Amino acid sequence: MAELGGEAESAELQRLVAAEEQRARFTAQVHNFMEVCWDKCVEKTGSKLDSRTEACLGNCVNRFIDTTLSITNRFAQIVQKGGH
Repeated sequence: MAELGGEAESAELQRLVAAEEQRARFTAQVHNFMEVCWDKCVEKTGSKLDSRTEACLGNCVNRFIDTTLSITNRFAQIVQKGGH
Protein backbone atom coordinates (compact mmCIF):
# COMPACT_ATOMS: atom_id res chain seq x y z
CA MET A 1 0.00 0.00 0.00
CA ALA A 2 2.86 2.39 0.71
CA GLU A 3 3.94 2.06 -2.93
CA LEU A 4 0.53 3.19 -4.18
CA GLY A 5 0.79 6.32 -2.06
CA GLY A 6 4.26 6.91 -3.44
CA GLU A 7 2.99 6.53 -7.00
CA ALA A 8 0.19 9.01 -6.34
CA GLU A 9 2.66 11.47 -4.81
CA SER A 10 5.00 11.00 -7.76
CA ALA A 11 2.19 11.59 -10.25
CA GLU A 12 1.13 14.73 -8.37
CA LEU A 13 4.72 15.98 -8.30
CA GLN A 14 5.05 15.37 -12.05
CA ARG A 15 1.80 17.28 -12.63
CA LEU A 16 3.04 20.22 -10.55
CA VAL A 17 6.41 20.27 -12.33
CA ALA A 18 4.68 20.20 -15.74
CA ALA A 19 2.41 23.06 -14.68
CA GLU A 20 5.41 25.12 -13.53
CA GLU A 21 7.25 24.40 -16.79
CA GLN A 22 4.20 25.52 -18.76
CA ARG A 23 3.95 28.68 -16.66
CA ALA A 24 7.65 29.42 -17.24
CA ARG A 25 7.26 28.93 -21.02
CA PHE A 26 4.24 31.25 -21.06
CA THR A 27 6.09 33.90 -19.05
CA ALA A 28 9.08 33.70 -21.40
CA GLN A 29 6.74 34.03 -24.40
CA VAL A 30 5.08 37.12 -22.90
CA HIS A 31 8.47 38.71 -22.20
CA ASN A 32 9.57 38.01 -25.77
CA PHE A 33 6.33 39.46 -27.10
CA MET A 34 6.79 42.59 -24.96
CA GLU A 35 10.30 43.08 -26.34
CA VAL A 36 9.04 42.76 -29.91
CA CYS A 37 6.24 45.29 -29.37
CA TRP A 38 8.55 47.66 -27.49
CA ASP A 39 11.20 47.53 -30.23
CA LYS A 40 8.54 47.99 -32.92
CA CYS A 41 6.61 50.84 -31.31
CA VAL A 42 8.78 52.86 -28.92
CA GLU A 43 11.17 55.24 -30.62
CA LYS A 44 11.99 57.37 -27.59
CA THR A 45 11.38 56.95 -23.90
CA GLY A 46 10.00 59.58 -21.61
CA SER A 47 7.61 60.02 -18.74
CA LYS A 48 4.62 59.63 -21.06
CA LEU A 49 3.83 57.73 -24.27
CA ASP A 50 2.53 59.74 -27.21
CA SER A 51 -0.74 58.73 -28.87
CA ARG A 52 1.03 57.14 -31.86
CA THR A 53 3.12 54.92 -29.58
CA GLU A 54 0.08 53.99 -27.49
CA ALA A 55 -1.86 53.04 -30.63
CA CYS A 56 1.06 50.98 -31.94
CA LEU A 57 1.42 49.12 -28.64
CA GLY A 58 -2.34 48.52 -28.50
CA ASN A 59 -2.37 47.13 -32.04
CA CYS A 60 0.68 44.96 -31.33
CA VAL A 61 -0.95 43.52 -28.20
CA ASN A 62 -4.23 42.91 -30.04
CA ARG A 63 -2.45 41.06 -32.86
CA PHE A 64 -0.63 38.92 -30.30
CA ILE A 65 -3.91 38.05 -28.59
CA ASP A 66 -5.64 37.34 -31.92
CA THR A 67 -2.79 35.10 -33.06
CA THR A 68 -2.63 33.24 -29.75
CA LEU A 69 -6.39 32.61 -29.80
CA SER A 70 -6.29 31.48 -33.42
CA ILE A 71 -3.47 29.01 -32.74
CA THR A 72 -5.17 27.75 -29.59
CA ASN A 73 -8.46 27.23 -31.43
CA ARG A 74 -6.71 25.42 -34.29
CA PHE A 75 -4.96 23.06 -31.87
CA ALA A 76 -8.28 22.41 -30.12
CA GLN A 77 -9.85 21.50 -33.48
CA ILE A 78 -6.99 19.13 -34.24
CA VAL A 79 -7.33 17.44 -30.86
CA GLN A 80 -11.10 17.10 -31.25
CA LYS A 81 -10.61 15.44 -34.65
CA GLY A 82 -8.25 12.91 -33.11
CA GLY A 83 -4.96 14.54 -33.98
CA HIS A 84 -5.28 14.32 -37.77
